[in-house]
Formats: sequence, C-alpha cells, structure tokens
Amino acid sequence: MSEISNVNHVISPTLLKSPTIATSIAVSSTSSASASNTIATINPTLASSASTITRASGTTPTTMLNGHVGTQFNSKSNFEDYSSSNEANYIPIPQFYAGRSVFITGGTGFMGKVLVEKLLRSCPDIKNIYLLIRPKRGQDVSDRLNEMLNAPLFEKLGRENPKELCKVIPIGGDITSEQLGISESDQALLCRTVSIVFHSAATVKFDEKLKLSVTINMLGTKRLVELCHRMMFLEALIHVSTAYCNCDRTDVQEVIYAPPYNPDDIISLINWLPEDMLDQLTPSLIGKRPNTYTFTKALAEHMLLKEAGNLPVAIVRPSIVIASLNEPLAGWIDNFNGPTGLLSALAKGLFRSIVCEQNYVADVVPVDIVINLMIAAAWRKATHKTDNFSIYNCCTGQRHPIKWGEFVNHTLSMVRKHPLESCVWYPSGVLRRSTTLNTIYGIFVHYIPAYLLDALARLMGKKPFVVKIQHKLYKAVECLNYFAVNQWEFKDDNVHALFHTLSPKDRNNFLFDVTNIDWLKYVEQYVLGLRQFLFKQRPESLPASRKRMTRLYYLHLLSKLVVVMCTWRFLMKRSKRLNALWTAFLQYVTKFLRLIPFL
Repeated sequence: MSEISNVNHVISPTLLKSPTIATSIAVSSTSSASASNTIATINPTLASSASTITRASGTTPTTMLNGHVGTQFNSKSNFEDYSSSNEANYIPIPQFYAGRSVFITGGTGFMGKVLVEKLLRSCPDIKNIYLLIRPKRGQDVSDRLNEMLNAPLFEKLGRENPKELCKVIPIGGDITSEQLGISESDQALLCRTVSIVFHSAATVKFDEKLKLSVTINMLGTKRLVELCHRMMFLEALIHVSTAYCNCDRTDVQEVIYAPPYNPDDIISLINWLPEDMLDQLTPSLIGKRPNTYTFTKALAEHMLLKEAGNLPVAIVRPSIVIASLNEPLAGWIDNFNGPTGLLSALAKGLFRSIVCEQNYVADVVPVDIVINLMIAAAWRKATHKTDNFSIYNCCTGQRHPIKWGEFVNHTLSMVRKHPLESCVWYPSGVLRRSTTLNTIYGIFVHYIPAYLLDALARLMGKKPFVVKIQHKLYKAVECLNYFAVNQWEFKDDNVHALFHTLSPKDRNNFLFDVTNIDWLKYVEQYVLGLRQFLFKQRPESLPASRKRMTRLYYLHLLSKLVVVMCTWRFLMKRSKRLNALWTAFLQYVTKFLRLIPFL
C-alpha cells in the first residue's frame, strides 16, 4: 500500500479520481496481471480525456475536419505575396537575423548541423548560436562541438570565414533532464539574449521504448516551453515535428488535430506504470499509429498548443528527410536513418526484396529544403506578429511527387553507375506489396546466401557477419514497411504561400520550393553522397569499383542461369510428361532450323 500512496503524488488529479485507474495502480503494483486486463482498466479513462482540446490563448476558433477537431489557418488570408508595393517595408531574412541570438536544441543532429551551417553562412551578421549539447561517451560539450565543426559540412565555411564558427557556443544540458539540465547561469544567459528558438531535439528511433520517447519528445518540449516563457526578447519558437504525426489520417491539413489521449495522462502513466507493463500496453496505446515516434510527436504538438500560451510558435512538419539538394554540399548525409540505410544495403547488394507499393508516392524531402523553411518560418513569425499559431507541412508529394518505384529504380541505376568499393553482390531490387511473398523470396535471396557466405568465411578463418547484417536489415525494414505501403496527402498551402511572400533574392538564398527538383539528378547526388560521406570512399576509386561491378554483373547472370538450369533439370526428372513435351519441342525447333537455307 505504501507503494501505491507514493505513486499517487505523481499522477494527475483526473487519473486519481477514476476508480478504474486506481484499480490499475493496484494491479501494476502487485503484479503480473496480464496486459489485456490492464488495458481494459486504463484505456477507457484515457480515451475519455482525448475528447477535450485545450486551446492556447490567441489562436483562431477550432474547426471540425472530418470529425476531428483542429485549429485551422487560412493561408490566403494570412499571407500577402511579395510585390513592389510592399518592398519598402520588407525586411530581408539576413537583415532580420543580424544582431540576434539563436538557441537550438538537437543542434548536433543531422538537421541541426545543416541549420547551424546555413545560419552562419547565409546570415553572417547573426550574433550568437547557442547549442544545447550533452556530454557523450567521455566527451565534454566543448569536445563534441569541436568535433561537429570539424566535419566536412563546415569545411567551406571554415576556409572562407573561420571567425563565423566562433559564434557557436555550447550550452551543457540534456533534453531528458529537469530544466533541460541547463545551469542557472546559462539559463539566465539564454533568457536575456535569445530571440529565436529552434527545437529539433527528438528521438527518431521508430521502435524506441514509450517511456524514453515520451521523455524526449513530450517532456523535452514542455521543459523548453517553460524556458521560453522566461525569455525576455523571444520573437519566434520553431518546433520541428513530423508530417506523419497524423498518419492515422490519409488527408493531413496544416492544423493540429485532436490527440489520441490527453498528453498529461500519458506522462502520468509513464511515471507510475512499471516499464515492462508499459511495454505490453504500448501497442494498445498507440492504436493505429505504427510506432512510438509518431504517437509522441502528435501528443507533443497538442502539448505545445496547450503550454505555449501567447508565445510566437510555428510548427514545421517535414516528411521523410534525406540528403541535401544543394547546400552546403550536394548529397550531404551523415546517418543511416530511414530509407538511407535500406538504400545503402541495396547499393552493397545485401538486400534485394522490399515490401512496398511501387505506385504510391515516396514523400521524401531534402534536408536543406526543410532548414530553409525553418529559417523563413522564424522570420515570418517575428516580422508578422499578428499571425496565429502557424503550421507548415514540408513535403514533396503535393507539388512534385515521385513514386516509390521510380525512386528505387533511380537508386539502382545510380548505384550501378557509381558503385561502392566493396559490394557483396550486384545491386538489384524487387518491390512487392505482399509481406508473405516478400518473406518467402527473402529466404532465398537474403538468408540462404547469407548463411552460405558466413559458412565460407568460417572456412577461410574469418569472422562471419552477413547473417547478423541481414537480421538488422530485416528489423529496420519492418519499421519502414508502414510508410511504403500507405499513402498520404499532406496539404502544404502555408508553405507555398510563405515562399511567395519572400523577395526574389530571399527565395533564391533560402529555397524551399520543391517544384523544380530534378529527381534523377538528385538521386545521383544522393548516391554519391552515400559513397563519400557515409562510406568514406573517394571519387578516385570509382574506376576500380566499376570494373568490379561489371564482374559482379556477369556473375549475377551466371547464377541466375544456374538456378534456372537446376530447377529445369529437377522438374524434368520428376515429370515424364514434361520430359516428353520438352523432347518434342526440341525436335520441332530442329526441323524448323533445317528449313532455313543459310543454315
């Protein structure tokens, strides 16, 4: 009983008043009751809380959208296209950032690095950029910052204007800690100097435990908002979400929809429910959403709407973020997340069968497109203070789509043209809608060859590794399947309208118009980026790699011929009728050839 009373201090009053939740507390504290029983006691209370939405002051009235309640914004009424008539009042983006300081969470991540580099290079008069950094693997925050700034991403800036790098200042902290783990002195510094906040810290691991996902994606957001309320000169808070936070809908507007549960109730759950039971409950809690990432991102948006009050907030929702289009380097990528890991496996010849609907849109977006939109969204929020709580769906599927079949075929074409040095096999790929057929095919083209290669490695005295890689790839692909066999329509009217409010010069310098992307050229840059930045292979090695690819191609054809011949021979031995038909066919072919004069 003392355990239950201690738990009561951290549970919201709404939950404590419910007899069903009280029952669940007793169950969870005593035991090993089944998950299904616990779901029955918890879900009704949580579900009832989802029907109420708390609106932040200053937002427009809520609107019903296909049965969901959301806050909708009319892009046509809020945005005015740039023209000579308003040129006199226009503040260019670099001029706006001049003399202002920025605070970034997630600044050492993939998107964060590109954001830092872009601000330093394109807004040279920016005052300071404060990065929230946590110590990691024995490195303090200064060491991690120096490592980041020495990456290839910053080489050009380091050569041309090295003093700009001195504007990046590390702030020790941790998104999972109270008050973000920031010291009182650093909090005071941020509160009196920061004008713009970019919140991009998140766990993007799809199969993350619910407890950690809530702690980072939801509580981290709440703690940041608490800090922002104390900032004296805050002009814009940009929250990076995901277009897939509303993946339970096929038509996604630039609005905030009713959350699946009250965010505070979910936070209370993770605080008192044992983690093993929480893991059992997770599938029931996330419902139609495929993972904890999209679930907690949806709740984080609503929490932001509730906690922000009158803060100047904009939410940017990118779809699947991959390599850069142009800046700072074409094809720049530094991680194997999302489709990048799968395409790397295709390039290596390790993976050749994918569950995917080839005629569905692959809503991928280059990282520099997203970053330019974030920078422009902050500018817009600060220079147009009458704007409401703004939301931008940053996607390509609405204006300039590419289908999964095209995307994979372009990739295969380019990994054959620009092969990796150590391909295991000739790159090829088959897209299948059926999970069952894909699994059967995968046994023959993935696992059987993997076990054979590992057996060969053991005979040669080497360490086997291919089966282990296949297990990892299979797990990674399972996380992506949902996004490859479903399709969404992400409305991006606000993004389109915002782009047309920019001056021609700002449109060019902060490009986020996706309509002119040359997909074939982009995929080629993407593949070259994989080769250079992830596999650390130099362009000089391409001729030798192409020779090896040619050999693998002929070996691939030979293996297919051997499989066909062995299969045919097996069938011929098993069926006398088939043997007779084959003999008759050969006789007719021979007679026909004899009728040809020159033969």
